Amino acid sequence: MRRLLHDLKILILANLWLVPVLAGLVGALFYFVAPPPPMHARLATGAAGGGYHAFAERLRAELEKDGFELELVPSQGSQDNLARLVDGSVELALVQSGQEQSLDAQQRDRLAGLGVMYREPLWLFTGRKVRFERLADLMKLRLAIGSPNSGTQAVTAALLQANRIAPADYPERWQALGGSRAAEALIEGRLDAAFFVGPAENPLIQRLAAEHRVRLVGLRRIDAYLARLPYLSRLEVGEGMLDLAHNTPNRAIATLGPVATLVAGEDFHPSLTPLILEAARKVLENGSLLDPAGSYPQRPPRSLATLPEAEYYYAKGLPILQRYLPFRIASLADRYIILAIPLVLLLFPLFKAIGPIYQWRIRARIYRWYKHLREIDQQLYQGSLDGELGAQIERLETLEDELARIEVPLSYSSELYELHMHLRYMIERLYAVQRRRLAAQ
Repeated sequence: MRRLLHDLKILILANLWLVPVLAGLVGALFYFVAPPPPMHARLATGAAGGGYHAFAERLRAELEKDGFELELVPSQGSQDNLARLVDGSVELALVQSGQEQSLDAQQRDRLAGLGVMYREPLWLFTGRKVRFERLADLMKLRLAIGSPNSGTQAVTAALLQANRIAPADYPERWQALGGSRAAEALIEGRLDAAFFVGPAENPLIQRLAAEHRVRLVGLRRIDAYLARLPYLSRLEVGEGMLDLAHNTPNRAIATLGPVATLVAGEDFHPSLTPLILEAARKVLENGSLLDPAGSYPQRPPRSLATLPEAEYYYAKGLPILQRYLPFRIASLADRYIILAIPLVLLLFPLFKAIGPIYQWRIRARIYRWYKHLREIDQQLYQGSLDGELGAQIERLETLEDELARIEVPLSYSSELYELHMHLRYMIERLYAVQRRRLAAQ
């Protein structure tokens, strides 16, 4: 055991040159690898109590399980969310599909869609005695078209524009109201009709569905709208779907709606994409009243660029390491593995060189002594040792003593013993020459 430890010590000492080489390679690995993704992001959510905010709360709770902090930033609605993304005050935002078309090409290029989270139906509630067939019938009614810069007003305006009803043609009785204020005015009879956008489970939509003083009406000519507004989608709402007790709606209806899209700004770290999307999948895995389980998230609209990380997620799911390791560990491992591959390729020739270099270093300890023997042998041949025989004999005997202290691995002992014999042989030769010369005198 002692001999094994001795040989190991020699092996380590003979290859100490590897230490600075490995240190340099590891230092380069840490220098060139990108820093780990931040475990914090800001998400613009819209007004508190809205559908976006409710979804964001669930998403934040799910991300907390992975140690990720999602800061919710209230806003005035979808258009405000887009503005915050463009100016960099948030990294993420929930945006109603179609809103991105209000941006110029340069601004849109700075954004990327992560995915569609759910559909947002457009609901039209009217008073019980109001007769409604087509959107043109709303011209004579007291109507809430959604609060300024809201997603509700954007969808409403698009539908009205498709009917060639421009903002300049809006009657004075129409009001830019939305949310709970519009709901209260409709229930109290201060409005004849009001538009709302949000999930079927939204508390405000559920409240209106249970209110006997209002009724939910459907839209007609859905295909004509979809042909002109491709960012919208058809939604079929079965009888009693919103409220069975009050049978809302009282018959199957159809409506339109955009989709809630999670959009990332240019400051968003792409490596966070699978973490965010997997958390969204878990939040949405049970579906909703209108969306079957497991339907979302889905690929974002084509009007937005899609991050490669999002494309990978929709095609193959989570990256392999993140399926088995916590996000922080998997993310670091994934980033270092990419740069570790060229490092390993560089190490292969280095480790292959260990054996030959080790042999050379050990044998060098032995062979360097032959230099002295070679010099004496040449001097003997040339006859130039006449007055130096005693000094050379003393020198070689000193070398013999030093040689006894040389340490080599057991496998190289034969070469060391050969050197001992050769050294003793040369000493004996010099003694023989010295004796001959003394006898000649």
